[in-house]
Amino acid sequence: MTNPLLKVEDVGIQFGGLKAVSGLNMELFSGELVGLIGPKGAGKTTSFNMLTGVYKPTKGTIVFDGKDTKKLSPHKITKSGVSRTFQNIRLFKELSVIDNVKVANHSLAKHSIVSSIFRLPMHFKGEEKMEMESLEFLKIFGLDRYKDELSKNLPYGMQRRLEIARALAAGPKLLLLDEPAAGMNPEETAELMDLISLIREKSDLTILLIEHDMGLVMGICERIYVLDHGQLIADGTPEEIRNDPKVIEAYLGGEVTE
Repeated sequence: MTNPLLKVEDVGIQFGGLKAVSGLNMELFSGELVGLIGPKGAGKTTSFNMLTGVYKPTKGTIVFDGKDTKKLSPHKITKSGVSRTFQNIRLFKELSVIDNVKVANHSLAKHSIVSSIFRLPMHFKGEEKMEMESLEFLKIFGLDRYKDELSKNLPYGMQRRLEIARALAAGPKLLLLDEPAAGMNPEETAELMDLISLIREKSDLTILLIEHDMGLVMGICERIYVLDHGQLIADGTPEEIRNDPKVIEAYLGGEVTE
C-alpha cells in the first residue's frame, strides 16, 4: 500500500489549561482533495497552524513526505513542500500583483545571492524565468491583466485568488486552503470550485481545505474530516459525513445539506 503523504497521529496542543486540539489523526495520500470541517472554534485553523509549524504540538507526531516535521521551523516546512493560504487574506498589499507571486517563487530560485549582488548573467536569467513563471500562475487565475496593479486595489474575490496563486508559486506538494471561499458571492464560489478542481486534475497536488460552505466541500472533496471542540468526531466520504448523526448534532442539530 502507498504510504500517506501526510500522517497526523494522536496530535494535540494545549494553551494553558485549554486543550485546543486533542487526539487528531489524519492521513492524506498524494493527489487527494480532502476537507476539514467543523463548527466555529472547532480547532480547524489551529490544526493548520500545527501542520505548518506556526504552533508546535504538545503531543503526537506529524510526518510529511516521510519526515517528522515537529521540530522544523515554518520556513523549512514550506521548503519541504507545504504551502497555505489564510482565513484572513495576508497579501503584501503595497506590492504589485505579480510581485506577490514572485515573492513565493523566490523560494525556488536557483541563482545565488552572490549572482544578484554582482548582477551576473545568472541573476538576470533567474529573474526572467521567475517573471515568466509568475505570469503563468496569474493567467491560471485570470489575474494576468492586473499584474502591475497594487494587490490592495484588487476586488476581494481577486485577492483571494491571488493568495492561492502565491501559495502555488511556492511549488508545494501539499496545499492547505483556509476558507478560500470566505466572503465570496455564489458565482465567485462556483468559479473557485471549478478552479480548485482544475488545479488538482492538472497536477499531483494534494489539497486539504477548511471551508464553511458545505456546497463547496460536498461538491469537490473526496473525503472529509470533521472536528468539534478540538476532537475528531467523524471522517468519511461526503455522503457518509452528510448522514452522520454526530456531525448533524455538532452543527447545532441542523442537517448538513448542500
